[in-house]
Amino acid sequence: MVHIKPVIPKNFHDRVIAPSLLAADFSCIEEEVSRAIHAGADWMHLDVMDGHFVDNISFGPAIVQTVHETNDIYLDVHLMISRPDHYLQRFIAAGSDMITVHVEAEHDVAETLRRIREGGCEAGLALNPATPLSAVEPFFDQIDLLLCMTVVPGFGGQAFMPEVLEKIKTAAKIRDGKGLTFHIEVDGGIDAVTAARCYTAGANVMVAGSSTFRAPDMAIAIAEIRNA
Repeated sequence: MVHIKPVIPKNFHDRVIAPSLLAADFSCIEEEVSRAIHAGADWMHLDVMDGHFVDNISFGPAIVQTVHETNDIYLDVHLMISRPDHYLQRFIAAGSDMITVHVEAEHDVAETLRRIREGGCEAGLALNPATPLSAVEPFFDQIDLLLCMTVVPGFGGQAFMPEVLEKIKTAAKIRDGKGLTFHIEVDGGIDAVTAARCYTAGANVMVAGSSTFRAPDMAIAIAEIRNA
C-alpha cells in the first residue's frame, strides 16, 4: 500500500494529473493504482457510468472503496449517472474526495452540490460538449471544480474535441472576473499535445486514461502531460 496521499491544491493554477482508472487493468486494480502513484499521478479519476446517462456501464461504490482502502491517493469521482442525488451517500461513504455530478442529470443541482460538501467532499460540476456554459454558470460559486468534457462521455479512447477550448477560456475568464477559485478539469483525448492547448485555455486538471495507463512508460507520459 502506498502512503503519499496528495490533497487538492489550494491554487487553481497548480497543474494536476489525474489518470483515469477506466483505462487500467481491472484484474489488478490495487497494483495499477500504485503504479500510477509511483509514476507521478496527483489524483485518481474514477468514471462511474450507469448505462442510462451514458451508453456504457463501468463500476460503482465498491470499486471506489477498493481504491480508497488499498491506496492513498486523492479520489476524483465522476458520476456519469442519471440520479446522482439518489446514489450520492454511497459514494461519500466509499471514500470519495471529490464528487463531480453532471448539470444535465436528473437532480436538483444546487441541492446535490450542497449535500456533497456537507458529506465532507469537494464538489464538482460537469457539462458535456454540447451543453452551453450558461447551464453551469449559476453554480460557479458553489463548486470546487468545473469539468469540461472534451469528448462525448461514455467511452474511453475518443478524439479530443477542440471546440471545447473556447468554453474553457470563457469559464476561466468568468471565474477570474468574479474572484472565484474553482479548478477547471478536462477529460477526453488528453495527451501532451492536447494538454498544452487546455493549459493555455485555462484548465489545470488533466484527466488522462489511455495516454497514461497504456503508455510504454507511465512516468514519462505523466511528466510530458504535466510539462506540456
